[in-house]
Amino acid sequence: MAAAMKRRRGTDPGPEPEREPEPERVCLRAWDAQSRAVVGRWTTARCGGETRRVYRQLRDELPELHRSICGLPAALPALPLELTVLYNSLLFTVGASDSVIKGEAEGIRQALLRVLEACGACGQDLGTEELWEKVLQEVTVEELQAPLHRLGALQAAWWLAANQLGSVAGLFQLLSTAEDPGRAHCSEGQNKLLSLIKAWRVPPEGASLPLVQSAKDLKEILHTAAAFLQGLQELEAGNFPTAISFLQEAAGGFCSKNILAQIHTCLGCCAQRMGKAQIALQHLKRALQADFQCLPALSHVAAVYHDLGEIDTELQALTLLYEALGKSPPAAASSSPCFLMRTELLVHTPVLTSLLRPCHPSEVKYLLAQRCLQDGRVADAVEHYLDFLSLLQEGLQQQVPLDGSSALPRIPEVFLEAASALEQAGRHQDAITVCEEVISRTTDFIPRVLRVEERQEQLESSLPGAELAGGLLSQKKESLCCLAWRAAGYLHQGWAWAKLGKSKEAVTQFSRCLSDLLRVQLHGSGIRHTENLQPEVEVLQKIRLLSLLGRGTQFLELGRNKEALLDFQHSLQISPGDPAAASYLVQALWELNRKQEAAAQWQKFSQSCPAEDEQQQGQGRSLPLYLVSCQQHAVFPHSETLARSIQDYLRAAAQDTPR
Repeated sequence: MAAAMKRRRGTDPGPEPEREPEPERVCLRAWDAQSRAVVGRWTTARCGGETRRVYRQLRDELPELHRSICGLPAALPALPLELTVLYNSLLFTVGASDSVIKGEAEGIRQALLRVLEACGACGQDLGTEELWEKVLQEVTVEELQAPLHRLGALQAAWWLAANQLGSVAGLFQLLSTAEDPGRAHCSEGQNKLLSLIKAWRVPPEGASLPLVQSAKDLKEILHTAAAFLQGLQELEAGNFPTAISFLQEAAGGFCSKNILAQIHTCLGCCAQRMGKAQIALQHLKRALQADFQCLPALSHVAAVYHDLGEIDTELQALTLLYEALGKSPPAAASSSPCFLMRTELLVHTPVLTSLLRPCHPSEVKYLLAQRCLQDGRVADAVEHYLDFLSLLQEGLQQQVPLDGSSALPRIPEVFLEAASALEQAGRHQDAITVCEEVISRTTDFIPRVLRVEERQEQLESSLPGAELAGGLLSQKKESLCCLAWRAAGYLHQGWAWAKLGKSKEAVTQFSRCLSDLLRVQLHGSGIRHTENLQPEVEVLQKIRLLSLLGRGTQFLELGRNKEALLDFQHSLQISPGDPAAASYLVQALWELNRKQEAAAQWQKFSQSCPAEDEQQQGQGRSLPLYLVSCQQHAVFPHSETLARSIQDYLRAAAQDTPR
């Protein structure tokens, strides 16, 4: 008994029993083992092609593990594991989204604050960039350098996704300086950001801290995304040669086939805007070779051929695009790719969204119809327009994009274009029916009187309460559009009845058109000058001119020559020097047996300089497509016959004049 007491007091201690490990160390070992298990299962799944199933199982485990570690006070021995688990956890979170989640960047900030806390410092009042600067400059613990650098690369990914390129450059400047103060510079002529990313030394990956995605891969992805983003910035700014340089750098980087197709599509757009159509086509072809589902590239191919005036090839491209849009895209092999952080998650800009905006089948069908009508392929145009109208009956409203970027004009204009195509195809009764739909749908949106001021946009925007004035102006513009569409409907019906030989019905529709246009009251000086008119008012003036000419021609058919003469005189008041109005005026005078006046007017108009007429017409805005056929109908068809008759009259009059 006494001997036992002595041993307890230390007189004869003998071998000391093994001490139980501290609870924190037990937890660290357990967490380390759990982290290894998760990463090991992910690595095995990647190699075996089972990422989708395993990803769903693992994506919640790492965030939960990280929360457990953060439950202990910040301590230097635990920080390497904590930062590595956070790195892996954030990558899993990114892989679950279509874009980098902005809120997750707060996890990085909290990790940096815990690093400072473990080192006896604080930085709660610092911004994220200042916080990184403090950590990288003051924390010199060797075991923390690699985890911090990897976390810094993730921070750069979040900033790239937010298009904060300056912040990314500053962070990599700090990372390079922390490694080697002499390496934080770039050669003259090199892009600073790309040079800094290239110069960053990827920290070695120790076997004790496994990663779900290597920092080396992450570096390549950051480099590609930075080049892509800068290329898009230059493209948006119109600096196309510089944009091409950045985009080519991105195309040679670490990216998926989908991103490669997007980059080549952007390169094609740059070349197209530089007027280099063949180079544009080469890039767009490469985009389709990289990803045949990159249908925006096919849309741009059609646009390039349109610019080249190669209508046959353009129509082929549009037809292929329409057929492709009608097919269900093949299901992706896996929605959880091997790389959790990917370039496509970092590049989201308005200019890229615009260039890659998906086409709707309705838009492509309309473009096919429009191009055929513009090229005089009336039968094909009618077929496409009727297909489009059929889609409209089946609920096309749900397919038509409303963001203002669509190729589709307003639906009433499409109806009027369809009516124009039907007229030219000789289907006049069908054209009348289509126009009746436009007339009935727009009637309720047209006020009894529309007062329009010259330069109204400038006047109303300068008044007090400009926001309210802007709303009223928008409402007035909409009313003007509806009035133009309904008047154009009557105009088309008038010409359709005229082609059917129904002059009385034609006069009725032309008169309804002109009556509608009397609702508009123009105010202000110089309202007859084209450059002073709003586009909507100029269209209304053109409709009025064409309607007067149309009604005048039908009055001539009915033998109502005096009424015809008045319409042609009014036409010349609207458009002085208009060749069709002038010719019809001469014919009306001739039919009224006022041959001397007719000859005088003919001589007057014949002596006017054609160049001046062309210059006057060129000052106006382009005519809406739905009015082109009406303008063609209004062309005077008997110019040579009338000219010969007047010349014979003038020769006879000269011979009868006594010398």
